[in-house]
Amino acid sequence: MKIGYARVSTLDQNPELQFDALQTAGCEKIFQDKISGAKAERPGLAEALSYLRPGDSLVVWRLDRLGRSLKHLIGVVEDLESRKVGFISLQEGFDTTTSGGKLIFQIFGALAEFERNVIRERTNAGLAAARARGRKGGRKEKLTKSQVETMRKMSASRQHTIAEICRVMSITKPTYYRYMEAKP
Repeated sequence: MKIGYARVSTLDQNPELQFDALQTAGCEKIFQDKISGAKAERPGLAEALSYLRPGDSLVVWRLDRLGRSLKHLIGVVEDLESRKVGFISLQEGFDTTTSGGKLIFQIFGALAEFERNVIRERTNAGLAAARARGRKGGRKEKLTKSQVETMRKMSASRQHTIAEICRVMSITKPTYYRYMEAKP
């Protein structure tokens, strides 16, 4: 039996395209989620996975409808395989019930992992090059060095409350304490 799974990321997106494709592919039952793919909790997917029996196939319109990440996608497909359940992705043409489909999925998975590693290496190289040029990542400091000195003098004079200092400097109390605890 073919069991379909459809997911749209937001409530105003329409899953009809996916439903039509899944029904055309012969899915007898279709589960759905209207939730971001990044969310770990997807009730429709959990229900679909628990509904599957050996010999069934889970069918999705595209790979990105199923997996949060490559690691998650491969984990789900490996779990399905261990349960003797096939996996079919209509757009990419994967069908793990065939040996060719298994091979294509494994090659695709390896290429996607390679791409992720290359992106990580490029990102790290770019950050290292920026640090070598003296650039620091992250958000800019809220206060300049002279503002921090002024704030410390106001605090040391004991003529101003912390609330007054925060209002003058346009900062919150946690920011005040962070600057005060930092080495001058």
